[in-house]
Amino acid sequence: MIRKSLTAMALVAASPFASAQSVSMCVFDVIGANGDFYNFVKDYALEMKGHGVDFQLKPYTDEGVAIGDFNAGQCDAVAATDIRIRPFNKFTGSISAVGAIPTYDNLKTLLATLAQPKAAPLMKDNGYEVLGIVPVGAGYLFVNDRSIDTAGELAGKRMATLDYQKDAIHMVNYVKATVVPSDITNFAGKFNNGSVDTAYAPAFAYEALELYKGIGDQGGVVDYPLAQLTLQMVARDEVLDDETAQKAREVAWGMFPQAMNLIEKQEAAIPDGKWVRIPEKDIRGYQEMFRENRIEMRDGVNGAPDVYHPKMMGLLSKIRCASNPSAAECTAANRE
Repeated sequence: MIRKSLTAMALVAASPFASAQSVSMCVFDVIGANGDFYNFVKDYALEMKGHGVDFQLKPYTDEGVAIGDFNAGQCDAVAATDIRIRPFNKFTGSISAVGAIPTYDNLKTLLATLAQPKAAPLMKDNGYEVLGIVPVGAGYLFVNDRSIDTAGELAGKRMATLDYQKDAIHMVNYVKATVVPSDITNFAGKFNNGSVDTAYAPAFAYEALELYKGIGDQGGVVDYPLAQLTLQMVARDEVLDDETAQKAREVAWGMFPQAMNLIEKQEAAIPDGKWVRIPEKDIRGYQEMFRENRIEMRDGVNGAPDVYHPKMMGLLSKIRCASNPSAAECTAANRE
C-alpha cells in the first residue's frame, strides 16, 4: 500500500494540481476511517489526483446512512458494497449473486473484463455511473456448531440476514432456516451473543468484528464462497466525463492485486482448525442449488424476487464454463 501511495504522489506532483476537479465521496467501511477498505479508497483517491480528480472522502460506519446521504445529494459519489449498489446499477450489483463466482480466478477474469472500455456502456444505468469495482472477499457462512455443514442442517436455524438483501432472504427461506432481520452494524453482535446460529460475512469479520467469539469452541467457518462481495464506487452520471470515468475504473482494476493481497491475509488469519471443509460431492450439489435459485431470481419466477441482471448471469456462466468446461451447467438446457 505504501508503494502505491508513493506512486500516486509522484503522479500528483507531475499533474496540474490546481486544476483538479473536486468530487465528494461518502465511503462505507464498517470500521470507519481506520478500516482497511476506507484506506483502500484513500489510495484510489490519491491515484485519481494524478488524473485530475480530487476525491474528498467522508467515512461512514453505517452503509445505509452513506447511501442516504448520497441520495440526498450530500455527496457526489459513494463507495458501498454491491448489495447496496443494486438500485444504481443492477448489472454490477449482480456480481454478488449467490454461488455465481466460485473462485478468485473467476473474479479476476470478471473484473478485468468490466474494466475494458467496451464495457463502459454497462457501467451506466438510471443516471448513475460505476467508477470502479474492488474485491472485499468471498462471503462465508459462520456457524456456532460445526455440525451445521450442509444445507439440510440449516433447516430451523436462526440466520442473521440483511433485511434489504432480497436474494439472501430468498435463499434462507429456501433452505428452511429462519430469517433474523439484521443490518451490517448489528449482525455480528447477534452472532456473537448467540441470538442467531449463523451469519455470513467475508473473512475480515473474523478478527475485525470478532466473529471468533460467536464461533466459540464448537463452531467454524464453512469453506465455500456463498458470494463474492465487492466495494463499488458510483457517482451521478454527470459528475465525471466519460474519459475520466473510464480512467477511474482502470485505476480501480489496477488495485486488484493490492486488494487480493489484503483478502488473502485476512483469510489466512482464520486458524486452519476453524475452517469447516465440505466434500466435493456436496459442493456440486450446492452449485446446482444456487444455479436454480439464480435463474429464479433472474426471471422473478416461483415466488422469487427479481434481483439479478440477465446479462451479468450470462457473463458469469461463460466465465465459469471457460475455467471448468466439464461442469454439468455448461451443457444444461437452461444455461444462464
